[in-house]
Formats: sequence, C-alpha cells, structure tokens
Amino acid sequence: MDIDFSLVLVILVAACGALWLLDSLLLKKPRQAAIQAYRDKRQGAREEDLQKELAELAREPVLIEYAKSFFPVLLIVLVLRSFVMEPFQIPTGSMIPTLQVGDFIVVNKYAYGLRLPVIGTKIVDIDEPERGEVMVFIPPHENKYYIKRVIGLPGDTIRYEDKNLYVNGELIDSEYVRPITVDTSIGGLPGGLYRETIGDVEHNTQHIDGVGRRRARTTWVIPNGQYFMMGDNRDNSSDSREWGAVSEDDIVGKAIAVWMHKDPGFNLPTFARNKFIR
Repeated sequence: MDIDFSLVLVILVAACGALWLLDSLLLKKPRQAAIQAYRDKRQGAREEDLQKELAELAREPVLIEYAKSFFPVLLIVLVLRSFVMEPFQIPTGSMIPTLQVGDFIVVNKYAYGLRLPVIGTKIVDIDEPERGEVMVFIPPHENKYYIKRVIGLPGDTIRYEDKNLYVNGELIDSEYVRPITVDTSIGGLPGGLYRETIGDVEHNTQHIDGVGRRRARTTWVIPNGQYFMMGDNRDNSSDSREWGAVSEDDIVGKAIAVWMHKDPGFNLPTFARNKFIR
C-alpha cells in the first residue's frame, strides 16, 4: 500500500500544533500557579535549592516538549514539500531512455500553480503545462503518482499510429539514432533509439522493431482542462493511450532534475546520472 506522505505530514503538523496550543491555553497556567505558590511557601530558602525545585515544577510533559520541538521542523518540511519541491523515485521503465528505474528526481511543485496539500486544490495560478515537458500526476484509474511526458494540451487532437505521433494532424519529427535492445517482460527485443522534437523540447524515445504493442484506439480529442500523457518507452508504457487524459486537478508538478540513482536491491546509490530533465 502506498503511503500518502502529504497526509501524514498534515496530520503530524496538526497534532503537534494542537498539543502546543493546548499547553499554551490550559496546561501552562496551572504550572505557573504552582511555581508561584512554591516560591511564596519557600521564601528564605537557599536560591540554589529553590531553582532546582522550581525547574522541576516548570518542566513540561514529555509529549508537549516533543510537540513543540517537532512542530516547526514538520511545518517547514510540509511547506517545502507541498509548495516548492518534492522528491520522487522512478518505479518503472515507462520513461526509458529519459529516466531509468531507480532514478531519484526533483519535482517542482509550483511550476503549474500552488496547490493545497492532500486535496490538491489550486490556490495560485502560475503557469500551464507545455508540450514536451515531463510531468508528475495522478492518473484517472489509480490513486498513485505517475510520471510521463505531456503530449497533448486541451483541445488538441492526438493520433498515434504505426509508431508515428501526430498532434493536430502534424507529424512530430522523430529521427532514428541507432539500434538498441529494448528490455521487456519477455526479455530483450530488437528496437531503435529515436530523437523526437515536440514543442520546444528535444528528447529520446525508444521503440520495439516490428508491430509492437497493439491498441484498439489511435485518435483522441483532448477535453478542456485535461492533458494527454505518454511515456518515452513507447511500446512499454501504460499511459493516456490506455486510460485517457489526465485532469488538470490531478497535476502534481513538473519533473526538473535527476539528483541520484540507485539500482534495485542491495546497491549503493550513485550520482553519475545527475542531470536536468528534458
């Protein structure tokens, strides 16, 4: 089961804040009253002894002490993760060759507008996704993060047929680079590496030679407020060709850089793949 870290952070921040507020409004006053009463009772006592005893009376309950210590830290993490940057690990090979399984990436959370954590409601408009950008989002069929490339904008007509991509009737330029072996669930298959240009973005894609994966539908008209997403591993990607366009409400952010890579299993992380994402 995937853990919703934003929800966990919101709950922890709210709990720590509530405990701090409870102490400030209700619990602190009795401690202060007890301290004053003890001072009055022990008038004339040695100052050294008095200070030790007063420190014990003034000590906060352990739960309150931890809540006050963690609240500012958790709040800063929540703000940064919700409105600035969020880390994300690539779980599948749908974006090969651009992104590999085990890549750790940074997601810009404010590129497409500021959104409230957990519920995702946009509160500030900043910019809109553009063709060719790599975006993290929640797909319409599953409540988890996906990462694909923006291919179609609202109002576009997308056609993908015989490994050719058309946007509004115009064939997207894709130049053959070299032969490669494409990893699949049934082993390596012969394929090709291509250099594709969509919008202002040049990036690599890969295809399996021959027929590849058949899909019943080849043409889509993108509704308002939705985006058509595809993986760069064109014959090994579950994307909008299968489950439809992505709602603007389900956008998480723009993927901007790889900051670390770790192969699955007992392998040390490496920074050799660090790069900006195009």
